[in-house]
Amino acid sequence: MPRRLIDVGSQKPLLDIASYARPGLGRRDRLSQKQIELIERTVRRTPEVMVKVLSRGGQDLKAVARHIAYLNRGGDVEIETDDGQRLSGKGVEKELLDDWDLDLEERRTGGIEYWSRRTPPKLVHKLMFSMPPGTPSDKVFAAVKNFAREEFGLQHRYAMVLHTDEPHPHVHMVVKAVSEQGTRLNIRKATLREWREEFARHLRALGVAANATDRFARGESRSTKRDGIYRAEQRGESRHAQARAEAVVAELLKGNLRVEPGKAKLLETRRAMERGWSAVSDILVAEGRPELAAQVRRFSAWMPQPLTDREAIAETLRRHTHGAPARDDPAR
Repeated sequence: MPRRLIDVGSQKPLLDIASYARPGLGRRDRLSQKQIELIERTVRRTPEVMVKVLSRGGQDLKAVARHIAYLNRGGDVEIETDDGQRLSGKGVEKELLDDWDLDLEERRTGGIEYWSRRTPPKLVHKLMFSMPPGTPSDKVFAAVKNFAREEFGLQHRYAMVLHTDEPHPHVHMVVKAVSEQGTRLNIRKATLREWREEFARHLRALGVAANATDRFARGESRSTKRDGIYRAEQRGESRHAQARAEAVVAELLKGNLRVEPGKAKLLETRRAMERGWSAVSDILVAEGRPELAAQVRRFSAWMPQPLTDREAIAETLRRHTHGAPARDDPAR
């Protein structure tokens, strides 16, 4: 029997750093072996996995067909399905849509049953699994295959394709939203957290260093890499990023970069993270792990400063304009 996607008894991450910032009177925490291993990977800056849900275009049959055609690059890239078939050439999207009976699903979900919805439910979920540049692409694909087999096998139909046209190897996956048993797949934050942890586990089983932690626990205040905006602008692929960058440049030229409303929340979160890591360090010392405790303290001390989106854009532009290097982390 395939295991459940979500363990309702554990909706929090394996290592909830913020919770250690408020341990309570007389409370004595202990760390499990899995938590110790996660801490070791995190403070050593083990490469982080990425699992992303692409939100648009999953409700409409034509949009799904266009997405699949894009994934196989008009027939030039091979798509692998849940039953082991390898499909290539033009017209693959029609073959998949027919095999999955998505036309019937679209008629059913677009009918009177969902008349009160603003938009119909998704026919498919579009996922992307990614690793940093330099990760062997064949192992990324193998890890995603193993992940999909465990999570969706004999339940949800799926198809996936490996893309290596960018520095970071990544796998796109299309998952049929309704299972063969008629159960709809709902993706929540806890679902994504578990998927990241499982993807990282499968990579490690293949000998690839991989980690899955909350970005705030690593001191990252933004969900995307700072250089991503600059690269997208250089390639001319992001009008939104270019518009934001131009607005920031205009403010910088005036010498007045306005503070965004979320800055106070970022600073509050950072203080909680620092207190949490300090508490973890104390627990490690008490458990006879002083070397790891010292690594935790260095890791916490060298977390990057919390920046809002606009501040991060300004910092990226400053570094690329003046050639200023990012602060080196002695823990690396």
